[in-house]
Amino acid sequence: MRVPLSWLREFVDVAPDATPEDVLASFVSVGFEEEDVHAFDLTAPIVVGRVVSFEPEPQSNGKTIRWCQVDVGETNGGVRGIVCGAGNFFEGDKVVVTLPGAVLPGPFPIAARKTYGHVSDGMIASAKELGLGDEHSGILRLTELGLDPEVGTDAIALLGLDDVAVDINVTPDRGYALSLRGAAREYAHATGGQFRDPGLRDFEELEQPTGGFEVTVDDTAPIHGNVGASEFVVRIVRDVDPSRPTPPWMTARLTLAGIRSLGILIDITNYVMLELGNPIHGYDLDSLAGGITVRRAGEGEKLTTLDGKERTLSAEDLLITDESGPIGLAGVMGGGKTEMGDATRNVLIEAAIFDTVSIARTARRHKLPSEASRRFERGVDPLIPFVAARRVADLMVELAGGTLDVTTGGALFAEVFIPQIALPKAFASQLIGVEYTDAEVTGALETIGCEVTDAGDAWEVIPPSWRPDLTDRWTLTEEVARIHGLDRIPSILPTPPSGRGLTAAQRGRRRVANALAAAGFVEAVAFPFTTEAQNDLHGSSSGEHLPSVKLANPLDGQAPFLRRSLLPGLLQIAHRNVSRGFTDLALFETGSVFAPEPGVTYGTDTVPPLAQRPSDDTLASLDAAIPPQPRHVAVLLHGHASPKRPGLAAVPYDLSDALGAVRAIAVAAGVGIDVVQTQRAALHPGRAGSLRVRGVEVGYVGELLPAVSAAADLHGRVFVAELDLGAVLALVAAPEAAASLSTFPAATQDVSLVVPSDVPAGEVKLALVEGAGSLLEEVRLVDDYRGAGIEEGRKSLTFALRFRADDRTLTAAEATEAKLAGVEAAASRFGAAIRD
Repeated sequence: MRVPLSWLREFVDVAPDATPEDVLASFVSVGFEEEDVHAFDLTAPIVVGRVVSFEPEPQSNGKTIRWCQVDVGETNGGVRGIVCGAGNFFEGDKVVVTLPGAVLPGPFPIAARKTYGHVSDGMIASAKELGLGDEHSGILRLTELGLDPEVGTDAIALLGLDDVAVDINVTPDRGYALSLRGAAREYAHATGGQFRDPGLRDFEELEQPTGGFEVTVDDTAPIHGNVGASEFVVRIVRDVDPSRPTPPWMTARLTLAGIRSLGILIDITNYVMLELGNPIHGYDLDSLAGGITVRRAGEGEKLTTLDGKERTLSAEDLLITDESGPIGLAGVMGGGKTEMGDATRNVLIEAAIFDTVSIARTARRHKLPSEASRRFERGVDPLIPFVAARRVADLMVELAGGTLDVTTGGALFAEVFIPQIALPKAFASQLIGVEYTDAEVTGALETIGCEVTDAGDAWEVIPPSWRPDLTDRWTLTEEVARIHGLDRIPSILPTPPSGRGLTAAQRGRRRVANALAAAGFVEAVAFPFTTEAQNDLHGSSSGEHLPSVKLANPLDGQAPFLRRSLLPGLLQIAHRNVSRGFTDLALFETGSVFAPEPGVTYGTDTVPPLAQRPSDDTLASLDAAIPPQPRHVAVLLHGHASPKRPGLAAVPYDLSDALGAVRAIAVAAGVGIDVVQTQRAALHPGRAGSLRVRGVEVGYVGELLPAVSAAADLHGRVFVAELDLGAVLALVAAPEAAASLSTFPAATQDVSLVVPSDVPAGEVKLALVEGAGSLLEEVRLVDDYRGAGIEEGRKSLTFALRFRADDRTLTAAEATEAKLAGVEAAASRFGAAIRD
């Protein structure tokens, strides 16, 4: 919410010397976040001038310029010669002149310069050049604004261009602050300044005509039982002049508040919306057919809104209609058929209260956020529509020359009932941890507009009509803390019970993340949303379709599914980095994936009651309603491990680097991981491995298929690994006493086994380990040979074996016996034979 300071000063006392930063600090003290400071980027001298004379001078390019003599006042140099390309002014007109040394928004510095054969000693400015709007058809004539200032007057102050606005972030629960009325009230809370409520009007001024215009609310399908419009007030102003200019002070305030000037009638409705917080809509009364009915749309009904788009409506949409059909989306945007324009002479003013849920759903359904919907979906003061409608009417009479019709009008409204809230007297101090006196509690509540009645051990509190967020004792207590300063709340950490800390799984996850970071990987955090095709490709070994969780209201309609794998997110992050020139990447992520079980329906309609702990059965049913969410860790390598340097070629990442990341994870987790060749849908055949811990598959490692890499716009080889980190940590063996190191020498032998070429070397290695028994200390694959001397379809795997005993020096015969036992196991399992 942008708050122009000149406007703020109308409703609350602001110190004359208060800077925008001081004002922002005051808003921060009552719970708002500061955003920015907005001002007109103008630098003096910018003054009022009078056109003494001008000479039209046709140019060779077909353009006609005017060589003007403009009086800017004796103190500003008297009469100056200025070249101007506009033709909409006359001799004697008073205009805005930017003199040399001035700076216009852009920035656009002004200097005396030679152009079209003359030295132009300044510039005559248009409204757009001054930042007062988009009008650029000609220069700004002050007489059209109803102004007749002295020549030489400072034009910046005259047009309100010396004003400044502070921008505060208004959270959804504090919609009342989306108005100068609400912002001024909060500023008064922060500073103690006197607040002057623009919403207070005498009843006689607000007395509503009761006949001549029919208003009906016919909501046959209210959402959650709430009728779409609880109040609907109309006033009529006749004989307006839409050609009248918007006063400079109003244009300046609207501009600072972030709203374009669109003509006096629309500007007035926007001005009152910003002032009082009640969105206003104006209709061209003569284009209306009969009275107004508020109803739900028929499914598939059409409406062309003010932005010129035809919209297909939903049965949930709330409409404003007349006898001809829909004329507006209630609380969101009006229709083009009845909009106010240059031909409007009679105006129907609408000030209403619409259901927050209806407006929010309509705005999101049609992707049509507006200043009106922003306020209605947060809640508007139900006591303000009569005031807002009369305020708009008064301004149209004053500024647009209209006449208020005191005989024709209409209104529908429901009785406003605000329930009492019981606030125990000790509750605020107990909840916040600050000893508040009774006077401090009641004073804070009365300051924000509550009615407080002493009821013995508690206060009966009626919140003000503009605070729909105050619904219970907790929200009231929050206001007490806010008004008396959040800095009073002590910063004391609770003492943790002894013997507690991180769980074993938490410690394990941290060790793994720290190990990967220490190995040179950069941690990334991706959104958990993806497509069903990506889930099938990366979330299963063969690419078959598996069930995925689909979000009912996704952030991105093209990626509505929760991920089954971390790789889609890492690929997106890699693509984003490569597109920005960062091609050497070593990324990792730890996070949850979502793996629903086939045939199981998830979700529940059970909503636990508030303010009490759910039972164990309720918690169990809620847990059963969500799919398994195992925690994974994944790595991605792309580009070069070592860039090119003088005397050294670049070293690209390869599969050994991905295996190194797997080993780092294994060491940090405290497990041994075996790699067995496998196949996966997204990985290159022959360059994919299954990762196993004590025979249990926990993940995979390999090189992405070139087609998969290219689909992510990654060029070159990409290596990945992904493990079920929760499963890995669950397989960590219980701590054992460290065995003593043997002092006896080792016996080493090699063995070359011929096996079918499709048998993974890792499987053969496991067979050797199991067959050789406890004497085998280490086994390493040292060669994979396929060529002369080896039959077609077979390969020779050479393993280096090391044997050792704890209590003696092994003989060659003992080592050989253990080796042959391992060979026998490989032979029985894979048909392995010792190579001749």
